[in-house]
Amino acid sequence: MVEMTVTGLALDASTHSPIVLLRDSSGKRQVPIWIDNSQAHNIVAGFKHQESNKPLTHDLIISLLIAAKLTLVKVIIHEIEDKDFKSVLKLRSNKSTDLKNINQSDNALIEIEARTSDAIALAIRAKCPIWMLEQVVSEASIPVDEEADAADQNEFRRFLDDLSPSDLISHLAESNQVDEGPSESHEHNSNKQS
Repeated sequence: MVEMTVTGLALDASTHSPIVLLRDSSGKRQVPIWIDNSQAHNIVAGFKHQESNKPLTHDLIISLLIAAKLTLVKVIIHEIEDKDFKSVLKLRSNKSTDLKNINQSDNALIEIEARTSDAIALAIRAKCPIWMLEQVVSEASIPVDEEADAADQNEFRRFLDDLSPSDLISHLAESNQVDEGPSESHEHNSNKQS
């Protein structure tokens, strides 16, 4: 397996769909994963570490894991099928009674299938590693132009520093990239539904 790092988000030039970029530890291979706008919003919000009175779904999941005394140990992206990545979450029980009987091997971890974008959003919040099978990396990766990418990374960091989740939604709405359904970030929508 290869440890991967989220290096940024990009937009597909033709479809304007968001892409999350994962890079291997050598820095020479990058795997683009196409996601939808709400998934991009959740990933960006994870990087921003913003406290909110209305936590996003992934923040809620992390809170539930903590309440259940579970730790997200790692995410594994193990398969790609028709450009669809398959992932699992590896969780460890932190209950004192369980720790006596559980060794730290992968066999002792709880495994839950997850949509890859959700797995990435959770990994960012839990600060746990993202691993990808070598076969998946080989099949889906593109070579990295290090000089151009360093500039892109600096631009992405500046972008994250200046961006709020509501800014992202506004930008996507202006470019017709957001569904017309209710949004958690717009209180007037939820009030209409009450």
